[in-house]
Amino acid sequence: MSTAAPAVEQHATLRVLLISACAALGGFLFGYDTAVINGAVDAIRGEFGLSATFTGFAVSCALLGSALGAWYAGPLADRFGRVHTMRVAAAFLAVSALGAGLAFGVWDLILWRIVGGIGVGVASVIAPTYIAEISPAHVRGRLGSMQQLAIVLGIFASLLADAWLANTAGGAAQPLWLGMDAWRWMFLVAVVPALIYGALVFGVPESPRHLVAKGRLEQAKQVLRDVLDMKSDSALDAKVADIRNSLRLEYVPRLSDLRGPRMGLLPIVWVGILLSVFQQFVGINVIFYYSATLWHSVGFSESDAFSITVATSIVNVLVTLVAIALVDKVGRKPLLLVGSAGMAVTLGAMAVCFANAVTTADGLSLPAPWNMVALVSANLYVVCFGLSWGPMVWVLLGEMFPNRIRAIALAVAASAQWLANFVITATFPGLAEIGLAFAYGLYAAFAVLSYIFVYRAVRETKGMELEQMTG
Repeated sequence: MSTAAPAVEQHATLRVLLISACAALGGFLFGYDTAVINGAVDAIRGEFGLSATFTGFAVSCALLGSALGAWYAGPLADRFGRVHTMRVAAAFLAVSALGAGLAFGVWDLILWRIVGGIGVGVASVIAPTYIAEISPAHVRGRLGSMQQLAIVLGIFASLLADAWLANTAGGAAQPLWLGMDAWRWMFLVAVVPALIYGALVFGVPESPRHLVAKGRLEQAKQVLRDVLDMKSDSALDAKVADIRNSLRLEYVPRLSDLRGPRMGLLPIVWVGILLSVFQQFVGINVIFYYSATLWHSVGFSESDAFSITVATSIVNVLVTLVAIALVDKVGRKPLLLVGSAGMAVTLGAMAVCFANAVTTADGLSLPAPWNMVALVSANLYVVCFGLSWGPMVWVLLGEMFPNRIRAIALAVAASAQWLANFVITATFPGLAEIGLAFAYGLYAAFAVLSYIFVYRAVRETKGMELEQMTG
């Protein structure tokens, strides 16, 4: 029989909200760092004379660093703690922003983007793990969704900054302050939130589950008492005992723990990996990494293309707020299913629109009414993603694994996500040369497959304690 503390003993205090917000700031940097390249793509391509294929690599190289950071984040978090690992992520992100802004060549830029990617990868694993472990079960979905809210706010901030800097300079490739081009300042301004993140995480407590795993039981009780307002000694003892049982303290988590009967891995690990892969294979980051270039290429001015991109990111923020309100009421699985269906329809509509594009002397153009249909479809697609696969995947990855393998399994799943992101981002310029209708048709097909996968393989976790998760 479970010894879990009664749900009434746990309260969603203001402190747990603030602590979760501090941890989720890593998601803000995650969103900013990955999307900032959007406004700089054309300027970087012109600055260094890059081909379409090499442009795709320059844009996506940070994702290789993200896969590396995500892979090692779990072992680092299990050994040194969640909070120390968040500090490491902040340092990588700050150094990368400075280096990328001052890059003197494309290989130099790629190096610093990979360094930043490592920080993003670490933050992508640690923030949802930490938030899930510090939150009461009945609001864990909402607090876990703060990670996605922070990501979309970071995306919005980066695209807004890109638009403002480019408009101030008269173009992303034009000089701004100190004789440096606007695209360089797009990277440099990320130093500020990275330093703020690093400072804030010094004030958050360590995860009670990590403290129990290290045998620091009194500290774990104090965190539970302070953060969840658990005042009953019997409830605290029961909760700590439950955590101890689920962690199997005599056992140090290793990658070998993930082995199982399904092609070498536990079924729950495959579910996490496929959730991560499908989240990227529906093509969402094509919108956030290439949208300014995309809309510019089909007839919109550079200024209008930036404005459309910012508007899309605002839509993304608003629907993420709706998802946060719904996640603990509706559940994770229903939202994923609705999102998959909606994305399949809207991506299909975009494929039809771009099939009607015409080639002019100035390049590709979308005639009326297809240009407006494409704009509406793209924003509805973002609505469908923002309500579902954006926040729900991070919520599930933070809570779906058994305690004893959570951090390391999340690291593997997040690494798969970043590799999938790299594949989609690196191949888009090549796919776009084949045809945008083909590219969006391919993403629509993956949206259909994602619906089938969720329907058959994903288990609902709404309201469950972390100690009840099984593999």
